[in-house]
This record gives sequence, structure tokens and C-alpha cells, in this order.
Amino acid sequence: MTTATTITDRNGLTAALRALKLPGMLATLDARLAHARAGELGHLEFLQVLCEDEISRRDSVSLAKRIRRARFEQQATLEGFDFAASPKLPAAAIRDLAALRWLHAGESVILYGPVGVGKSHIAQALGHLAIRHGAEVRFLKTSRALAHLAGGHAGRTWDKRLRELTRPAVLMPDDFAMRELTAAQADDLYELITERAGRSLILTSNRAPADWYPLLPNPVVAESLPDRLINTSHQAFMNGPSYRPSKHPGRVTLAGKEDTAQH
Repeated sequence: MTTATTITDRNGLTAALRALKLPGMLATLDARLAHARAGELGHLEFLQVLCEDEISRRDSVSLAKRIRRARFEQQATLEGFDFAASPKLPAAAIRDLAALRWLHAGESVILYGPVGVGKSHIAQALGHLAIRHGAEVRFLKTSRALAHLAGGHAGRTWDKRLRELTRPAVLMPDDFAMRELTAAQADDLYELITERAGRSLILTSNRAPADWYPLLPNPVVAESLPDRLINTSHQAFMNGPSYRPSKHPGRVTLAGKEDTAQH
């Protein structure tokens, strides 16, 4: 009789959890019931841990969705970056950026330096950190962002596309200031940066910010746009050997022998 009642009660609870769309509780129900039967959980504790299970599941699902929406090129983390392989990099400054004070202040980050030193890795690692702290993030090449906006002019979807790039708490234009911009591109970029006032950017560039001015054809935009980016940003100059070869576990050296050391 007790067993039948227990099964009936469990089935009823399972049905109720499904109806309330609480799969986190449902997934751990049997384990929590076992703890309760063993006397490890009282009534309130049983309910509390089930609620915590549901909160944990929702947090995990939300995190996974934000990571997918960010569209990162790689799942980069600061823990996975080998600072020892690039001793010239400003490791202390980068770790300070990991505290995310810039995010809470609505400020931006500019990582600039030669090709291949790990700028995009560090940028995406900072983006991951921001996501783990609840922020919406979007990563894309600067050229793709400008092409996306340009495509909205003919189809009258420009305002909608601008809102898409304005909405995230952190926008991450990669390979910024790669080449000279057309007047239309400069105008679109100016509108985007202006609309994002008070929201953070993470920019990576092969050029120093001081070298951005000549890339903009309109003198007024050329004076205003870089200043808007630079004056509210934390800048880190990244220099050193290329980080890309060091990510391979083994490579051929000049002597013709395979280098299998960790980098």
C-alpha cells in the first residue's frame, strides 16, 4: 500500500513539474527523493534543493544560449592563453580587464598590435567572461558589421540592423581599421558608435588608435569618431612573437625536428 501510494505520489509530482515546465526539478527528483527518504532532507530542505536545481539548470541553459548568440570564432578563455609564450604581452593589464570594471562602467576595450599575437583570443576570452556575468555579447568582423548595415539601405531595413548591433551590452568588432573606409561606411560606423554610447565595445586592431584618423574620408567624422572610441576606452598594446604557431602541439623547427614542447 505504501509503495503504491509512493508511486502514485511521485507520478503526480512528475506530472505537476512537467505542467509547470520545471525540467531542472524533474531531472533530479529521484535523487532528491532518495535523500529525503534517507532522512538527509527535511520538507523545507527538499523543496529548497529542488528549487536550486531548477535555478542551476536555467542558468546553464541561459549561458549556453548567450554563448551561441555571441557567435564567437573559438571558445577562448584567459585560462587557456599561454602568457609565458608571449612574455612581452601586458599580462597584468589583461588580467585587470578580466575584472570587468569597464563593462559595468559602459566603457570599451581596445587591443592593438601586430598580426597573430593573440588579440582575437584575448578579446573573445573577455567576451566569454562578460557572458558568464550575464551580459549579451556579439562578436563579428568589422567588415561584416559594415556590410550588414550597408545591406539595409536598399531594403529599408537599416534601422532594424542598427538596432541589432546596438542591443548587445558588448559589441566586438574584430579587425577594426584594417583599411580605408568609404564615406558611406564611415557614416554607418559613426551612427553605430553614436547609438552605442554608454555600451561597451571590444575592438581588435593591427593599427594603433592614433593611426585610425586617416582611414576616414570625411574630416568631421575623422575627428569625431576615433575620439568617441578612444576617450572612453582601456587600451592594451599587444606585442611579441606570433601566438598562432604556439597553439600547435608539434611543429617543424628550422633544424627539421619536431618541437613537441607545450607552448
